[in-house]
Amino acid sequence: MIVTLEEMKQYLRVDFSEDDQLLTDLITAAESLCMDILRTDDILVLSDSDKGRMAVMYAIAYLYEHREEADHHALTLTLRTLLEGDRKAGF
Repeated sequence: MIVTLEEMKQYLRVDFSEDDQLLTDLITAAESLCMDILRTDDILVLSDSDKGRMAVMYAIAYLYEHREEADHHALTLTLRTLLEGDRKAGF
């Protein structure tokens, strides 16, 4: 994991445990989404990216805050912009 549950709770200012499982699932989903954008199956590629941690945290925060009306296309475009420098040219 690039980001821990405790780090995300602090970042989001969540001080209760009711959303721990949701946040844990969002961490996994955000890492997977960012790795897909980088076109890699290797978590080390994401963790070695200068903006990998920031992209994962942004994705988690966005999905948590907008869980009712998330615009996944806009999220993906933002993450592609953040990770563009480390993205592989093709599969």
